[in-house]
Amino acid sequence: EVQLQASGGGLVQVGGSLRLSCAASGFTADDYVIGWFRQAPGTEREGIACISSSTGSTYYADSVKGRFTISGDNVKDTVYLQMNSLKPEDTAVYYCARGRAATMWGRDYEYWGQGTLVTVSS
Repeated sequence: EVQLQASGGGLVQVGGSLRLSCAASGFTADDYVIGWFRQAPGTEREGIACISSSTGSTYYADSVKGRFTISGDNVKDTVYLQMNSLKPEDTAVYYCARGRAATMWGRDYEYWGQGTLVTVSS
C-alpha cells in the first residue's frame, strides 16, 4: 500500500525558513514523481514543486522559484521541501503526492499524504 506522510509544518516569522518532509512507503514502481502542493483557506490547491525519481529533475511554480528547493533522499525514501524567505502568502496546508508525470496539476497525482500546516506570521 502506497503511503505518504508529510511533516515539518509550523509557525515561522516572515523571512524565516522551514523544511518539510514527505516520507514514502509501499512504492513498487521505480519511475514516479513526488509533488508538493499547498492550499490556503478559500483558495484552490496550488502545485508548487515536483521531482522525478528517475532523473532527479525538479520543477517549480513561479510563486516559489528561487525560495523553495525540493530534494530527495532515496535511502530514506523521503522528499524534502526546503522553504526559505517565507512570506505571509506562503501560509497554507502543504501536501505531498505521488504521480507519474512532472506537472503541477493535482489531477496527475494518484496518492496523497495528509497535510501539514505552515503559518507565516508578519
